[in-house]
Amino acid sequence: MNRPVDNLPVELPMSMQDTGFLSAKPIWPEGKEKEKNLFVGFRATFDVPENAPVVLRVAAATLYRAFVNGQFCGHGPARAAHGCFRVDQWDLTPHRQPGRNVVAIEVAGYNANGYYLLDQPSFLQAEVVTEGKVLASTGGQGAQFEAALLPERVQRVQRYSFQRQFTEVYRLLPGYARWRSDPGAPFASTACARLKDQQLLPRRVPKPRFAVRGPLRHISHGKLAIDLQVDDAWKDRSLVSIGPQLTGFPEAELETIPAIELQGVSTVETCQVDRPLCSDDTLQVPDKTFHILDFGTNLTGFIGAKVTCREPTRLHFAFDEMLSDGDVDWKRLGCVNIVTWELPAGTFTIESFEPYTLRYLKLMNVAGDCEVERLWIREYAYPDVWEAHFAASDRRLNVLFGAGRETLRQNAVDLFMDCPSRERAGWLCDSFFTARTAHVLSGDTLVERNFMENFLVPKGFADLPHGMLPMCYPADHRDGVFIPNWALWFVVQLEEYLARSNDRATVDALKPKVLALFDYFKPFKNRDGLLEKLDSWVFIEWSAANEFVQDVNYPTNMLYAGSLSAAGRLYNMPELIAEADAIREVVREQSFDGTFFVDNAVREDGQLTVTGNRSEVCQYFAFFFDVATPESHGDLWKTLTQRFGPGRKAFPEVHTANFFVGDMLRFELLSRYGRCQQILDESIDYLWHMAERTGTLWENREAHASCNHGFASHICYTLYRDILGAYLVDPVNKVIQLRFSDLHLEWCQGRIPVPGGAIDLQWWQDGETRHYRLHHPAGYAVEVDNLSTMELVRER
Repeated sequence: MNRPVDNLPVELPMSMQDTGFLSAKPIWPEGKEKEKNLFVGFRATFDVPENAPVVLRVAAATLYRAFVNGQFCGHGPARAAHGCFRVDQWDLTPHRQPGRNVVAIEVAGYNANGYYLLDQPSFLQAEVVTEGKVLASTGGQGAQFEAALLPERVQRVQRYSFQRQFTEVYRLLPGYARWRSDPGAPFASTACARLKDQQLLPRRVPKPRFAVRGPLRHISHGKLAIDLQVDDAWKDRSLVSIGPQLTGFPEAELETIPAIELQGVSTVETCQVDRPLCSDDTLQVPDKTFHILDFGTNLTGFIGAKVTCREPTRLHFAFDEMLSDGDVDWKRLGCVNIVTWELPAGTFTIESFEPYTLRYLKLMNVAGDCEVERLWIREYAYPDVWEAHFAASDRRLNVLFGAGRETLRQNAVDLFMDCPSRERAGWLCDSFFTARTAHVLSGDTLVERNFMENFLVPKGFADLPHGMLPMCYPADHRDGVFIPNWALWFVVQLEEYLARSNDRATVDALKPKVLALFDYFKPFKNRDGLLEKLDSWVFIEWSAANEFVQDVNYPTNMLYAGSLSAAGRLYNMPELIAEADAIREVVREQSFDGTFFVDNAVREDGQLTVTGNRSEVCQYFAFFFDVATPESHGDLWKTLTQRFGPGRKAFPEVHTANFFVGDMLRFELLSRYGRCQQILDESIDYLWHMAERTGTLWENREAHASCNHGFASHICYTLYRDILGAYLVDPVNKVIQLRFSDLHLEWCQGRIPVPGGAIDLQWWQDGETRHYRLHHPAGYAVEVDNLSTMELVRER
């Protein structure tokens, strides 16, 4: 296969370009732009004319955090494709002060690959502007930003996970942060080099509000034993597999390894407290003690505290999304959920540089004596979800909607992520569902446009075969692994993106990539027209279905047919639709055994033999991608709707589906065929325990992986569509389709944001009559489909 040697950005059309800067240039400490995990501070001072607005523009690699006069004002950037960088603009006006002002920017240059951030040379490009005048800049007009290497963040540390870059360990000195606010504070300047001009893109997506949330309850406190012998320490691949394919620092070169240290720490005495925690409560944390605190729900953001140390102290923040046997298991998710602080005597305001996801925080003092006056999470989440509203007479549905909204906003800060914790990666397939939710909660497609643009910009993707799309992006795939069928989900999503956005320009610009993807698959087509023996990681879902992916995987071919049909409609290519129809027919003939669809066939002595492997998710793929319908396969449809579902015991030989993606497809099929009460019941059965335990929705049915997974926010879309009755909201063509079904509810109401306003719908039942009231912006056509047995009356 032809493998591009680099991710090369295309020449961007003017509509996608945004230089943003009046005079700033990219700079970095000289000769260090490729050094791993370097923490650099940049500072400039300036005077502001009275009553003049002030703006900070920033582009950077890898991440930055900005302060004005010591006050936090922003974190970024929004992510982009290889070789491209998005420009943030922060309003500094609320933070300015009379006379001299200080803007300070901390930049972490990671230079390590992952699924979260790209391995690219570090730089900062920034300027402070008022009314068209540059007050300060990097390498341009006005006062010059000076730079210093910041020693407080330990450089040689373990990666956080396989997917994310470095953990955080800090060794602070008194006054370590004075340079952020005091122009006279010591600042060991280092010479910077001017770097090459960067390809700049607009941020486009709204900036987070960075709300500060405190813990709600004090769960427990107790005593620790330290330095215990650990015979078989857990060592993640992010520690032991460092090399050309997974870059970082080898274990032997690390300065400290909290992940090993904390495995030698044990809780030896626990006092259950379980009481509300007030914002002015002070926690005493003497030597070898801990406190566990509950933020009330899963949150994502930067963990901070005000700590006073009476003597030098080593303090660990360990955290997780849930409690395991009453304690915080920081390694449950397979990553290093620890931030470590080494503090001298004195008072310090500390805050993590990286965002993390947690409900429970365990403060662990393994040496020293300190007290903690305040704790917080500065949220890092998508802001535009609060105009949306849903409520029903069954409060459990309201809790599910809230959990879905919480899940969405933590997974869509700049692109659609699988989870905001272990990976923070822009995964395909997950994004198909998350994009639907983002549209109905925000009323726009800004995040999805960025998501699509990231796939559009590169000419090719390093380490992948020509034509293949990465399974998640922006990401580095040094090991060459890809999920071929995940790229097909991209095409299916692209069709829905056009319907949501009317962004014909982006869809047309992606046509060469879509057709190149289909060209990639051509050598894998067998004489029957089916894909056979696909390379790399063929993935269906986390269930037994993943064991049946070779040689011919029928769910993948069902998806292949769906993507061909979508592309045929997108680009007016009837030959693709005809090919899809032919694939469906072959799949029906080969895969259906008279009762269920079989997952795969194997090639034996040149002959294709259909196996007896049958999975629940395979049945849902068949119906979702139009291989089967209730009319063509009535007995199977009856079996799926009446004998499958939560707690199924029937047909144990058909392997059970998981939440991602089988249960989600089941909801979609129940909706497609109007089984709304069943959706209501099963949503509670599948999701209620998740919402109760973490306030967010999970990757799997059980809590052994991410408990905050973006695709699961789709419940909000489902509740609007199938319970509220807003079956279709089409702001592009200004059409609203209402569909009302028989439901065991007394009333329901909701608000869906759209450009120019919002759609407000409510209904209530009175005897045998359902009354509804609808308000919407001018120009919308309304269609009503009453599937219920009740009389329908519209109230004005």
